Amino acid sequence: MKQIVDLTDWFCKKEKVLVALSGGVDSALVAYAAQKTLGKQAVAVTADYKTLSQEELESAKRVCQEIGIRHVIIEYNELNNPDFVKNDQNRCFHCRTELADHLLSLSKKENIGLIVDGTNLDDLSEYRPGLIALKKNGVQSPLVESRFTKDDVRRVSREIGLSIHDKPSNSCLASRIPWGNTVTAEKLVRIEKSEIMIKQLFGVKQVRVRDFGDNASIEVDKNEIAFLDDKKNMSILEQYMNELGFYTIIVDPNGYRPGKLNVITD
Repeated sequence: MKQIVDLTDWFCKKEKVLVALSGGVDSALVAYAAQKTLGKQAVAVTADYKTLSQEELESAKRVCQEIGIRHVIIEYNELNNPDFVKNDQNRCFHCRTELADHLLSLSKKENIGLIVDGTNLDDLSEYRPGLIALKKNGVQSPLVESRFTKDDVRRVSREIGLSIHDKPSNSCLASRIPWGNTVTAEKLVRIEKSEIMIKQLFGVKQVRVRDFGDNASIEVDKNEIAFLDDKKNMSILEQYMNELGFYTIIVDPNGYRPGKLNVITD
C-alpha cells in the first residue's frame, strides 16, 4: 500500500484542491486520495459537456458518493467552439483549453488555488494535446508526480475498494469521429445511442462506434468480438443503427485500439 501513501502524501501540504473528475478510475483515485487527506477542502468537478456520455456522467456521480467528496457539475457546450468543431489534430487541445477556463473560473469562485487531474504516466506516451493545454493552464497531475502507471492505478484502486477499479477506459464521444470530419450534435447522439444498444444486446464492456458518415465501424475488446456473432441480436442492431443513419455496419476484426482515428481524412 506504499503507493497510496505516496499519493495521499502528495496532498498533505495542500490547503484546498479542485479535482477534475471524468468518471474514470484515474481521476477517481486522485479524488479518493484528495478527500482522505483534505476532507471537505477537496472538491471534485465534472464537466457535463456535449461529448461526455451519460454513462460517464453517472459514473462520476456514483464514485463521488462512494468516496464522500463534494461534487460540482458544470455545464457548457463545446460545440459552440469552431476550433473544436472543425475536428483537426488539435481538437483535444481546444477542448481542454476551454475546460481549463471553466475550471479556473470555478476555482476562483471556490477560492481554491490548486487544480489537479487524473493523468498517469502511461498517458504521457500517447498523443494527447489536451494534456498540454491543461498543463499550460496550471493543472497538476498527482499520479504522474507519484509515478503511477495505469496498472498501478487499477491495482491500488482495487486494494482500497473503489468499485470502478476495473472500469474500461473511455474517452469523449468526439474521439469516434475521424479528424477532418466535423463534430456535430447529431453524430454524437447516434454514436452514444449505438454504443448503449451494443452493450445491452451483447453484454460487452468495451465498445467504440467509429462514425464514417453513412458507415460505422464497431470496435470491441478482442476477447469480446465473439459475442457479436449472435445473428439475431446483430439483425436487431443493424436495423436500429440504420434508423440512426448508419447504412453500412462492420465489426472491426482487429478489435478496439486507442487512438485508431488519430489521422486526418480527406
